[in-house]
Amino acid sequence: MNRRIIVVAGGNLFTLAAQYLQDATQWIRIAQANNLSDPVLQGVNTLVLPEVNPAAGGGVAA
Repeated sequence: MNRRIIVVAGGNLFTLAAQYLQDATQWIRIAQANNLSDPVLQGVNTLVLPEVNPAAGGGVAA
């Protein structure tokens, strides 16, 4: 498994998904990996990023 841990100050999961997963619609995968429901981040957050998977769906929670 090739997970990455990052520390961010504010921002949103859309931008992080675009930067690290090459697909902003996969923001939900970052949210699920970190037990988050809001894509807008407040304060400083340590996040686990899932592996890049171009075939993964995104955009809405199941």
